[in-house]
Amino acid sequence: MYASTVRGLLVRGMLAGLIAGLSAFAVAYVVGEPPVRGSIAVEEAAAAQEAAPATATGAHAGHGGDTAPDGAAEEEEELVSRPVQSTLGLATGVLVYGVALGGIASLAFSFALGRVGGFSPRATAALTGAGAFALVYLVPFLKYPATPPAVGNPDTIGQRTTLFFLMILLSVLLGVGAIILGRRLAPRLGNWNATLAAAGGFVVATALAFLVLPDNSDAVQPGFPAALLWEFRIASLAVQLVLWTVFAVVFGALAQKLLATRTDNTAATAQQQAPALG
Repeated sequence: MYASTVRGLLVRGMLAGLIAGLSAFAVAYVVGEPPVRGSIAVEEAAAAQEAAPATATGAHAGHGGDTAPDGAAEEEEELVSRPVQSTLGLATGVLVYGVALGGIASLAFSFALGRVGGFSPRATAALTGAGAFALVYLVPFLKYPATPPAVGNPDTIGQRTTLFFLMILLSVLLGVGAIILGRRLAPRLGNWNATLAAAGGFVVATALAFLVLPDNSDAVQPGFPAALLWEFRIASLAVQLVLWTVFAVVFGALAQKLLATRTDNTAATAQQQAPALG
C-alpha cells in the first residue's frame, strides 16, 4: 500500500510540476525575455565597437582594395535562432525542469508527511514547496545571483557553474541538517524553541558558507547596465517563485485528494473485514 501511495504521489508531483512549468514559462516569456534581449543587444553593440577599429586598421593596411580587411570574419550562423530559443526552446527547458523538480519534491513530500509535525497533506505540500524554493534557488541566488547570457567572462563559465551547483548542494544539505537538528532538540526545548534553534543554526552555517566560497568576480563585465541586470534578476526570481507556488498549490490539492481517498478505502476495507458483533 505504501509503495502504491508513493507512486501515486510521484505521478501527481510530476503533473503538478508540468502545470507549474507552464505557468513559469508564461512569466519567463513575458517578464524574462525583454532583459535577455536587452543584454544580447548590449553584447552586440560592444562587439560592433570592438570590431570597428580593427576593420578600419585593416582597410588602411590593405593594398589595391581587392583584399579583405584584416580581422574581418563572417558571422557564425546560429544553430538555433533567437525566436526558437525564446519560445520552443524556453518552453522545453522550463517544462522539463518543472516535471523533474516536481517529481523530486513529491518524494521529499512523501518523506516529510507526518515526520515534521501533524500537518495536513495540503499544508505539508506548502511547506515542501517553500522549503524547495528557499534551499534550491533563493539561498544560492543570494550568493550567486542570476546573470543574463553573454554578460560574464566566457572563460570562467565552467567555474561559475560549478560554484553555483556547489552552493545548491550545500544549501540542501544544511537544510536537511537543520530539520534533523530541530527534531532532536524538540523533546528538550519544545517545538517552537527547537525550530528557532535549528533555523538559527542554518543561518549561521549558510553565512559561513558564503564567506568561504569565492565570489563570482567575472559574472558581470564592467560597464553592463545595472538596471538591466537587476531587471533580469528580479524576473528570474519571479519565475522560480511562480513555479514553486503553483506547484505547492496544485500538488497540495492532488495529494490531499489522493490520501483522503486512500484513507477512506482503508477504513472501509477494515470495517468489512472486522468480525460482526452478535
